[in-house]
Amino acid sequence: MLSIKEAYELFEEIGCCSFATLDGDGGVDSRIAHFFAYDDEGLYLRTMSGKPFYRQLVEGGKLSVCGEHTAARATWDGDRMPHFQPGYMLRVSGSVRVLSSDEMIAHAATDPNFAVAVYDINKYPETVVLVLDRAWGELYDYDFNMVNRNHKILRERFAWGGAEAVEPGFRITDECIECGTCASACTHKAIVAGSPYRILGERCDECGNCHDACPSGAVVEKGPR
Repeated sequence: MLSIKEAYELFEEIGCCSFATLDGDGGVDSRIAHFFAYDDEGLYLRTMSGKPFYRQLVEGGKLSVCGEHTAARATWDGDRMPHFQPGYMLRVSGSVRVLSSDEMIAHAATDPNFAVAVYDINKYPETVVLVLDRAWGELYDYDFNMVNRNHKILRERFAWGGAEAVEPGFRITDECIECGTCASACTHKAIVAGSPYRILGERCDECGNCHDACPSGAVVEKGPR
């Protein structure tokens, strides 16, 4: 399972990401931001108490972040079909809380990233630091044109702070008649033969081809995420 440290480093490689919050009127809001530090508690961000972003974080208590890292934009072949360069997408969603002054001082004593945050607080008194401390996420590593491997995607879900990560992918029940129709329909090479056939969740894009093709209704969704 991906660690908080690994998630932070992958977000750092992406740079600025989309940070989405509940807007208080039944909708969502988003902006570009970044995490500035991590530890075993979670991922840290800062904003100003006068901003809608801060009010939404405090009142809604929820944050969802996503970003993508790739070497280049898609190119097009002679048939005008896109050729995507390998890359990855990363997302994380969960609950946030505001750090106290004592917590800030304790962190700053051992982490230079927090020393910078303390400097910001001294310069801009309305600076607030929050931690995403209970969250689940997913690393979606893609190679759609199979440049570096013989299948398209690798998905890894992770969680911390008591949150639960539901494994990705559809699944095949005992209703399977082992006809192989699902495997033939899968373009992600995510299905292996057996009794019953089995879907490799880390390779499954949940595109629904196997679900649509299965003559016995044996393919079902695994979970809400």
